[in-house]
Amino acid sequence: MASQASPKRHGLSAKTLRELERASGRLAKASVTAMEEQLSWFGRLPADQRASVLMITQTGAAGFVSWLQDSQEALKLTTEAFRTAPRELSRWISLRQTVGLVRLAIEVFEEQLPEFAADESERAALTEGILRYGREVAFAAANSYAAAAEARGAWDARLEALVVDGIVRGDAEESVASRAAALGWDPAAPATVLVGNPPSDDPPTVVFEVRSRAARAGRPVLLSVQGSRLVVVVAGPTDGTGKERTILSTLSTAFAEGPVVAGPTMPDLAGAHHSAVEALSGLRAVVGWPAAPRPTRSADLLPERALAGDAEAERQLIDEIARPLEEAGPALLQTIETYLESGGVLEACAKLLFVHPNTVRYRLRKAAELTGRNASDPRDALVLRIALTVGRLARSRGLW
Repeated sequence: MASQASPKRHGLSAKTLRELERASGRLAKASVTAMEEQLSWFGRLPADQRASVLMITQTGAAGFVSWLQDSQEALKLTTEAFRTAPRELSRWISLRQTVGLVRLAIEVFEEQLPEFAADESERAALTEGILRYGREVAFAAANSYAAAAEARGAWDARLEALVVDGIVRGDAEESVASRAAALGWDPAAPATVLVGNPPSDDPPTVVFEVRSRAARAGRPVLLSVQGSRLVVVVAGPTDGTGKERTILSTLSTAFAEGPVVAGPTMPDLAGAHHSAVEALSGLRAVVGWPAAPRPTRSADLLPERALAGDAEAERQLIDEIARPLEEAGPALLQTIETYLESGGVLEACAKLLFVHPNTVRYRLRKAAELTGRNASDPRDALVLRIALTVGRLARSRGLW
Protein backbone atom coordinates (compact mmCIF):
# COMPACT_ATOMS: atom_id res chain seq x y z
CA MET A 1 0.00 0.00 0.00
CA ALA A 2 2.83 2.36 0.79
CA SER A 3 4.36 1.82 -2.64
CA GLN A 4 1.07 2.63 -4.36
CA ALA A 5 0.82 5.89 -2.46
CA SER A 6 4.43 6.94 -3.07
CA PRO A 7 4.88 10.02 -5.27
CA LYS A 8 6.15 9.73 -8.81
CA ARG A 9 9.81 10.46 -9.50
CA HIS A 10 10.45 12.32 -12.76
CA GLY A 11 6.80 11.78 -13.59
CA LEU A 12 7.13 7.96 -13.51
CA SER A 13 5.19 5.47 -11.43
CA ALA A 14 6.83 2.92 -9.18
CA LYS A 15 5.63 0.17 -11.52
CA THR A 16 7.37 1.77 -14.51
CA LEU A 17 10.59 2.15 -12.54
CA ARG A 18 10.52 -1.55 -11.54
CA GLU A 19 9.98 -2.62 -15.14
CA LEU A 20 12.85 -0.42 -16.28
CA GLU A 21 15.10 -1.91 -13.61
CA ARG A 22 14.27 -5.47 -14.72
CA ALA A 23 14.87 -4.54 -18.38
CA SER A 24 18.22 -2.77 -17.88
CA GLY A 25 20.22 -5.83 -18.97
CA ARG A 26 18.13 -6.24 -22.14
CA LEU A 27 18.55 -2.56 -22.99
CA ALA A 28 22.32 -2.81 -22.54
CA LYS A 29 22.58 -5.87 -24.80
CA ALA A 30 20.48 -4.15 -27.46
CA SER A 31 22.84 -1.16 -27.31
CA VAL A 32 25.93 -3.34 -27.77
CA THR A 33 24.25 -5.16 -30.67
CA ALA A 34 23.64 -1.80 -32.35
CA MET A 35 27.28 -0.88 -31.79
CA GLU A 36 28.44 -4.08 -33.49
CA GLU A 37 26.12 -3.48 -36.44
CA GLN A 38 26.74 0.23 -37.00
CA LEU A 39 30.37 0.76 -35.94
CA SER A 40 32.89 -1.18 -38.00
CA TRP A 41 35.77 -0.48 -35.63
CA PHE A 42 33.81 -1.86 -32.66
CA GLY A 43 33.75 -5.35 -34.17
CA ARG A 44 37.54 -5.32 -34.47
CA LEU A 45 38.01 -4.86 -30.72
CA PRO A 46 39.32 -7.88 -28.77
CA ALA A 47 36.61 -9.94 -27.10
CA ASP A 48 37.59 -8.85 -23.59
CA GLN A 49 37.31 -5.19 -24.58
CA ARG A 50 33.84 -5.71 -26.09
CA ALA A 51 32.86 -7.49 -22.87
CA SER A 52 34.06 -4.47 -20.91
CA VAL A 53 31.88 -2.21 -23.04
CA LEU A 54 28.88 -4.46 -22.32
CA MET A 55 29.61 -4.36 -18.58
CA ILE A 56 29.90 -0.57 -18.61
CA THR A 57 26.71 -0.25 -20.66
CA GLN A 58 24.84 -2.48 -18.19
CA THR A 59 26.12 -0.38 -15.31
CA GLY A 60 24.97 2.73 -17.14
CA ALA A 61 21.53 1.27 -17.80
CA ALA A 62 21.11 0.36 -14.14
CA GLY A 63 22.39 3.78 -13.20
CA PHE A 64 19.65 5.37 -15.32
CA VAL A 65 16.97 3.82 -13.12
CA SER A 66 18.81 4.91 -9.97
CA TRP A 67 19.19 8.39 -11.44
CA LEU A 68 15.45 8.56 -12.08
CA GLN A 69 14.81 7.63 -8.47
CA ASP A 70 17.25 10.18 -7.01
CA SER A 71 18.58 12.81 -9.40
CA GLN A 72 20.57 14.48 -6.60
CA GLU A 73 23.02 11.56 -6.82
CA ALA A 74 23.33 11.87 -10.61
CA LEU A 75 27.00 12.78 -10.73
CA LYS A 76 28.08 9.94 -8.46
CA LEU A 77 25.96 7.33 -10.21
CA THR A 78 26.86 8.30 -13.76
CA THR A 79 30.54 8.49 -12.94
CA GLU A 80 30.29 4.92 -11.66
CA ALA A 81 29.40 3.78 -15.18
CA PHE A 82 32.80 4.87 -16.45
CA ARG A 83 34.88 4.29 -13.34
CA THR A 84 36.91 1.50 -14.95
CA ALA A 85 36.64 2.61 -18.59
CA PRO A 86 39.93 4.53 -18.95
CA ARG A 87 41.95 1.85 -17.17
CA GLU A 88 40.63 -0.89 -19.45
CA LEU A 89 39.61 0.83 -22.63
CA SER A 90 41.45 4.12 -23.10
CA ARG A 91 44.29 2.40 -24.93
CA TRP A 92 41.79 0.84 -27.33
CA ILE A 93 39.04 3.45 -27.64
CA SER A 94 39.50 7.20 -27.98
CA LEU A 95 37.33 9.72 -26.17
CA ARG A 96 35.61 10.62 -29.47
CA GLN A 97 34.76 6.94 -30.05
CA THR A 98 33.48 6.64 -26.48
CA VAL A 99 31.15 9.61 -26.96
CA GLY A 100 29.95 7.91 -30.16
CA LEU A 101 29.14 4.77 -28.16
CA VAL A 102 27.21 6.83 -25.62
CA ARG A 103 25.26 8.56 -28.37
CA LEU A 104 24.34 5.24 -30.01
CA ALA A 105 23.26 3.74 -26.68
CA ILE A 106 21.05 6.75 -26.03
CA GLU A 107 19.42 6.30 -29.45
CA VAL A 108 18.62 2.65 -28.61
CA PHE A 109 17.18 3.70 -25.26
CA GLU A 110 15.05 6.38 -26.95
CA GLU A 111 13.62 3.77 -29.30
CA GLN A 112 12.77 1.18 -26.65
CA LEU A 113 11.88 3.24 -23.59
CA PRO A 114 8.43 4.39 -24.81
CA GLU A 115 7.08 0.82 -24.48
CA PHE A 116 7.55 1.07 -20.72
CA ALA A 117 5.50 4.28 -20.42
CA ALA A 118 1.99 3.99 -19.02
CA ASP A 119 0.82 7.14 -20.79
CA GLU A 120 1.97 10.13 -22.84
CA SER A 121 3.21 12.03 -19.81
CA GLU A 122 5.47 9.13 -18.82
CA ARG A 123 6.66 8.79 -22.41
CA ALA A 124 7.69 12.44 -22.42
CA ALA A 125 9.34 12.07 -19.00
CA LEU A 126 11.35 9.05 -20.20
CA THR A 127 12.49 10.85 -23.35
CA GLU A 128 13.57 13.91 -21.40
CA GLY A 129 15.22 11.76 -18.73
CA ILE A 130 17.35 9.69 -21.11
CA LEU A 131 18.57 12.83 -22.89
CA ARG A 132 19.61 14.45 -19.63
CA TYR A 133 21.15 11.22 -18.36
CA GLY A 134 23.07 10.77 -21.61
CA ARG A 135 24.55 14.21 -21.14
CA GLU A 136 25.64 13.29 -17.61
CA VAL A 137 27.23 10.05 -18.85
CA ALA A 138 29.09 11.89 -21.62
CA PHE A 139 30.44 14.39 -19.10
CA ALA A 140 31.44 11.55 -16.77
CA ALA A 141 33.27 9.81 -19.64
CA ALA A 142 35.11 13.02 -20.53
CA ASN A 143 36.15 13.56 -16.90
CA SER A 144 37.36 9.96 -16.61
CA TYR A 145 39.42 10.21 -19.79
CA ALA A 146 40.86 13.54 -18.66
CA ALA A 147 41.86 12.03 -15.31
CA ALA A 148 43.42 9.03 -17.05
CA ALA A 149 45.31 11.31 -19.44
CA GLU A 150 46.58 13.37 -16.52
CA ALA A 151 47.73 10.24 -14.73
CA ARG A 152 49.47 8.94 -17.87
CA GLY A 153 51.08 12.34 -18.36
CA ALA A 154 52.45 12.30 -14.81
CA TRP A 155 53.73 8.75 -15.32
CA ASP A 156 55.32 9.69 -18.66
CA ALA A 157 57.04 12.65 -17.00
CA ARG A 158 58.48 10.39 -14.30
CA LEU A 159 59.55 7.83 -16.88
CA GLU A 160 61.16 10.55 -19.00
CA ALA A 161 63.09 11.82 -15.98
CA LEU A 162 64.30 8.25 -15.35
CA VAL A 163 65.48 7.94 -18.95
CA VAL A 164 67.41 11.21 -18.87
CA ASP A 165 68.88 10.35 -15.47
CA GLY A 166 69.91 6.95 -16.84
CA ILE A 167 71.62 8.63 -19.79
CA VAL A 168 73.54 10.96 -17.50
CA ARG A 169 74.58 8.18 -15.10
CA GLY A 170 75.39 5.68 -17.86
CA ASP A 171 72.83 3.01 -16.95
CA ALA A 172 72.61 -0.20 -18.96
CA GLU A 173 71.82 0.58 -22.58
CA GLU A 174 68.97 -1.94 -22.72
CA SER A 175 67.03 -0.39 -19.83
CA VAL A 176 67.43 3.16 -21.15
CA ALA A 177 66.47 2.15 -24.68
CA SER A 178 63.37 0.21 -23.58
CA ARG A 179 62.12 3.05 -21.39
CA ALA A 180 62.75 5.59 -24.14
CA ALA A 181 60.90 3.39 -26.64
CA ALA A 182 57.91 3.36 -24.27
CA LEU A 183 57.87 7.15 -24.63
CA GLY A 184 57.85 6.92 -28.42
CA TRP A 185 61.58 7.64 -28.86
CA ASP A 186 63.45 5.92 -31.70
CA PRO A 187 66.56 4.38 -30.05
CA ALA A 188 68.30 4.28 -33.45
CA ALA A 189 67.99 8.06 -34.00
CA PRO A 190 71.07 10.28 -33.49
CA ALA A 191 71.12 11.91 -30.05
CA THR A 192 72.70 15.11 -28.73
CA VAL A 193 72.67 16.27 -25.10
CA LEU A 194 72.38 19.95 -24.15
CA VAL A 195 72.84 21.24 -20.62
CA GLY A 196 72.33 24.63 -19.02
CA ASN A 197 70.20 26.48 -16.50
CA PRO A 198 66.40 25.90 -16.43
CA PRO A 199 64.32 28.98 -17.33
CA SER A 200 61.98 28.57 -14.35
CA ASP A 201 61.56 26.86 -10.99
CA ASP A 202 58.19 25.57 -12.22
CA PRO A 203 58.62 22.19 -14.01
CA PRO A 204 55.51 22.55 -16.25
CA THR A 205 56.83 25.91 -17.46
CA VAL A 206 60.20 24.36 -18.30
CA VAL A 207 58.54 21.50 -20.17
CA PHE A 208 56.39 23.94 -22.15
CA GLU A 209 59.34 26.14 -23.09
CA VAL A 210 61.44 23.25 -24.35
CA ARG A 211 58.70 21.26 -26.05
CA SER A 212 57.20 24.25 -27.83
CA ARG A 213 60.52 25.05 -29.48
CA ALA A 214 61.23 21.41 -30.25
CA ALA A 215 57.78 21.05 -31.82
CA ARG A 216 58.35 24.04 -34.08
CA ALA A 217 61.65 22.49 -35.16
CA GLY A 218 60.00 19.10 -35.66
CA ARG A 219 62.39 17.28 -33.29
CA PRO A 220 61.59 14.80 -30.49
CA VAL A 221 63.22 15.65 -27.15
CA LEU A 222 63.67 14.12 -23.72
CA LEU A 223 64.22 16.51 -20.83
CA SER A 224 64.70 16.61 -17.10
CA VAL A 225 65.45 19.28 -14.52
CA GLN A 226 68.17 17.97 -12.24
CA GLY A 227 68.62 20.47 -9.44
CA SER A 228 69.97 23.68 -10.93
CA ARG A 229 70.57 22.29 -14.40
CA LEU A 230 68.34 21.41 -17.32
CA VAL A 231 69.29 18.38 -19.42
CA VAL A 232 67.76 18.03 -22.89
CA VAL A 233 68.32 15.15 -25.30
CA VAL A 234 67.41 16.03 -28.88
CA ALA A 235 66.93 13.49 -31.66
CA GLY A 236 68.31 13.82 -35.16
CA PRO A 237 71.45 15.20 -36.83
CA THR A 238 72.89 18.56 -35.78
CA ASP A 239 75.99 18.89 -37.97
CA GLY A 240 74.75 18.67 -41.56
CA THR A 241 72.69 21.26 -43.42
CA GLY A 242 72.08 24.78 -42.20
CA LYS A 243 68.69 23.80 -40.79
CA GLU A 244 70.25 20.91 -38.88
CA ARG A 245 72.92 23.17 -37.41
CA THR A 246 70.36 25.71 -36.19
CA ILE A 247 68.41 23.19 -34.09
CA LEU A 248 70.77 23.59 -31.13
CA SER A 249 70.53 27.38 -31.27
CA THR A 250 66.72 27.11 -31.39
CA LEU A 251 66.57 24.88 -28.33
CA SER A 252 69.11 26.97 -26.42
CA THR A 253 66.57 29.81 -26.30
CA ALA A 254 64.49 27.62 -23.96
CA PHE A 255 67.26 27.77 -21.34
CA ALA A 256 67.76 30.55 -18.84
CA GLU A 257 70.49 33.13 -19.22
CA GLY A 258 73.98 31.72 -18.97
CA PRO A 259 76.00 29.18 -20.90
CA VAL A 260 74.49 26.26 -22.76
CA VAL A 261 76.79 23.41 -23.76
CA ALA A 262 76.07 20.66 -26.29
CA GLY A 263 77.90 17.36 -26.32
CA PRO A 264 78.82 15.55 -29.53
CA THR A 265 76.04 14.11 -31.65
CA MET A 266 76.06 10.35 -31.19
CA PRO A 267 74.74 7.87 -33.79
CA ASP A 268 72.04 6.49 -31.49
CA LEU A 269 70.63 6.68 -27.97
CA ALA A 270 73.10 4.07 -26.74
CA GLY A 271 75.89 6.64 -27.15
CA ALA A 272 73.99 9.50 -25.52
CA HIS A 273 75.83 8.93 -22.21
CA HIS A 274 79.09 9.99 -23.88
CA SER A 275 77.39 13.14 -25.18
CA ALA A 276 76.05 13.89 -21.69
CA VAL A 277 79.45 13.40 -20.02
CA GLU A 278 81.15 15.79 -22.42
CA ALA A 279 78.36 18.35 -22.21
CA LEU A 280 78.46 18.38 -18.40
CA SER A 281 82.25 18.62 -18.43
CA GLY A 282 81.97 21.58 -20.78
CA LEU A 283 79.37 23.24 -18.57
CA ARG A 284 81.72 23.05 -15.58
CA ALA A 285 84.62 24.50 -17.60
CA VAL A 286 82.86 27.08 -19.78
CA VAL A 287 83.38 29.75 -17.13
CA GLY A 288 87.00 29.81 -18.30
CA TRP A 289 85.92 31.18 -21.70
CA PRO A 290 83.80 34.32 -21.06
CA ALA A 291 83.29 34.92 -24.79
CA ALA A 292 82.03 31.40 -25.50
CA PRO A 293 79.11 31.31 -27.97
CA ARG A 294 75.68 30.02 -26.94
CA PRO A 295 75.35 27.15 -27.33
CA THR A 296 78.94 25.96 -27.17
CA ARG A 297 80.05 22.57 -28.36
CA SER A 298 81.94 20.56 -25.75
CA ALA A 299 84.67 19.95 -28.34
CA ASP A 300 85.28 23.70 -28.52
CA LEU A 301 85.98 23.75 -24.78
CA LEU A 302 88.84 21.25 -24.79
CA PRO A 303 91.44 23.71 -23.38
CA GLU A 304 89.21 24.79 -20.49
CA ARG A 305 88.14 21.21 -19.78
CA ALA A 306 91.76 20.03 -19.76
CA LEU A 307 92.75 22.80 -17.36
CA ALA A 308 89.83 21.77 -15.13
CA GLY A 309 91.25 18.25 -14.96
CA ASP A 310 89.13 16.44 -17.57
CA ALA A 311 91.26 13.45 -18.65
CA GLU A 312 89.07 12.85 -21.70
CA ALA A 313 89.72 16.40 -22.91
CA GLU A 314 93.46 15.87 -22.45
CA ARG A 315 93.26 12.67 -24.49
CA GLN A 316 91.39 14.42 -27.31
CA LEU A 317 93.91 17.27 -27.40
CA ILE A 318 96.74 14.77 -27.71
CA ASP A 319 95.03 12.55 -30.28
CA GLU A 320 93.66 15.37 -32.43
CA ILE A 321 96.51 17.92 -32.22
CA ALA A 322 99.72 17.03 -30.41
CA ARG A 323 100.18 13.56 -31.87
CA PRO A 324 99.42 14.49 -35.52
CA LEU A 325 101.86 17.43 -35.36
CA GLU A 326 104.63 15.29 -33.89
CA GLU A 327 104.07 12.50 -36.39
CA ALA A 328 104.23 15.02 -39.24
CA GLY A 329 107.90 15.63 -38.47
CA PRO A 330 110.06 17.94 -36.36
CA ALA A 331 110.01 20.80 -38.88
CA LEU A 332 106.23 21.22 -38.74
CA LEU A 333 106.07 20.94 -34.95
CA GLN A 334 108.95 23.39 -34.50
CA THR A 335 107.29 25.87 -36.84
CA ILE A 336 104.04 25.81 -34.88
CA GLU A 337 105.83 26.20 -31.55
CA THR A 338 108.00 29.04 -32.83
CA TYR A 339 105.06 30.81 -34.46
CA LEU A 340 103.13 30.72 -31.20
CA GLU A 341 106.11 31.86 -29.14
CA SER A 342 106.75 34.77 -31.52
CA GLY A 343 103.24 36.11 -30.94
CA GLY A 344 101.93 35.02 -34.32
CA VAL A 345 104.25 37.32 -36.29
CA LEU A 346 105.09 35.55 -39.55
CA GLU A 347 108.31 37.37 -40.33
CA ALA A 348 109.67 36.97 -36.80
CA CYS A 349 108.95 33.26 -36.93
CA ALA A 350 110.73 32.95 -40.31
CA LYS A 351 113.83 34.73 -38.98
CA LEU A 352 114.01 32.50 -35.92
CA LEU A 353 113.77 29.41 -38.11
CA PHE A 354 116.09 30.77 -40.82
CA VAL A 355 113.51 30.02 -43.53
CA HIS A 356 111.53 32.06 -46.04
CA PRO A 357 108.15 33.42 -44.84
CA ASN A 358 106.42 31.40 -47.58
CA THR A 359 107.85 28.27 -46.00
CA VAL A 360 106.23 29.26 -42.72
CA ARG A 361 102.94 29.89 -44.52
CA TYR A 362 103.07 26.47 -46.15
CA ARG A 363 103.79 24.71 -42.85
CA LEU A 364 100.97 26.61 -41.10
CA ARG A 365 98.52 25.50 -43.80
CA LYS A 366 99.75 21.93 -43.44
CA ALA A 367 99.24 22.08 -39.67
CA ALA A 368 95.73 23.45 -40.14
CA GLU A 369 94.88 20.55 -42.45
CA LEU A 370 96.13 18.04 -39.88
CA THR A 371 94.49 19.54 -36.79
CA GLY A 372 91.62 21.69 -38.05
CA ARG A 373 93.16 24.62 -36.12
CA ASN A 374 94.50 27.80 -37.70
CA ALA A 375 97.43 29.12 -35.68
CA SER A 376 96.73 32.68 -36.85
CA ASP A 377 93.29 32.62 -35.18
CA PRO A 378 93.52 33.70 -31.51
CA ARG A 379 91.18 31.00 -30.22
CA ASP A 380 92.80 28.24 -32.29
CA ALA A 381 96.23 29.48 -31.18
CA LEU A 382 95.16 28.95 -27.55
CA VAL A 383 93.91 25.45 -28.35
CA LEU A 384 97.19 24.59 -30.09
CA ARG A 385 99.27 25.96 -27.23
CA ILE A 386 97.29 24.04 -24.57
CA ALA A 387 97.35 20.85 -26.67
CA LEU A 388 101.14 20.98 -27.05
CA THR A 389 101.54 21.66 -23.33
CA VAL A 390 99.25 18.77 -22.40
CA GLY A 391 101.21 16.54 -24.78
CA ARG A 392 104.52 17.41 -23.16
CA LEU A 393 103.14 16.81 -19.68
CA ALA A 394 101.65 13.47 -20.69
CA ARG A 395 104.92 12.38 -22.26
CA SER A 396 106.85 13.37 -19.15
CA ARG A 397 104.58 11.16 -17.06
CA GLY A 398 105.02 8.26 -19.43
CA LEU A 399 101.38 8.43 -20.58
CA TRP A 400 102.28 8.98 -24.21
